[in-house]
Amino acid sequence: MSDVRRVQSGSPWEDAYGFARAVAAGDRVVVGGTTSFRGQVLHGEGDPYEQARVAIASGLEAIGKFGIGAESVIRTRIFLTHARDVDAAGRAHREVFEDVRPVMTMAVVSGFVDPRILVEVELEAFRAPAADGHEEFEQS
Repeated sequence: MSDVRRVQSGSPWEDAYGFARAVAAGDRVVVGGTTSFRGQVLHGEGDPYEQARVAIASGLEAIGKFGIGAESVIRTRIFLTHARDVDAAGRAHREVFEDVRPVMTMAVVSGFVDPRILVEVELEAFRAPAADGHEEFEQS
């Protein structure tokens, strides 16, 4: 499909498992499970608020490659390893999306590929077509 664009974040898991960080197809941009890893460094180890904050920022960075930002996010999913972390992750979400108000799902899961990960975030965004009919896209 020629109208599908992908961006990579540089995560070693993208190459190992064959996936993109974000994919734009038509007016939708989806960001797969994003953690607080930046390269090989886990930010906020033991801190669900910080992990959620960094993961959300990474997701927004990915959609930024398609010329959109937080205001375009229509759905978020937050996965947690502990129900006790709901408020911390929710606070990080509110700080970014309070005025946007995307739909949100929060779920507790049994774990992630690295046991230090407490939070994983997915984003889905809507991007209106450009007025001139040409798509804005930053290659990575």
